Amino acid sequence: MSEYTSEELTEALRAINSIISKCEKAQEKFPEGNTHHTLLKNRLKAMYISKVLITDAISRNNN
Repeated sequence: MSEYTSEELTEALRAINSIISKCEKAQEKFPEGNTHHTLLKNRLKAMYISKVLITDAISRNNN
């Protein structure tokens, strides 16, 4: 696996945070159980996991 610079990881984290924000706002527009709501719920889970992994990688790069 290739290593990424702190700058690249920080940029990726900004993008992930933006996606999370947009998905959370969009999810509010659909009732629970709706296919769009479920899709956004699953997408948010993936983004939260990505955020944790990227944050961890940034921490490792800074040490």
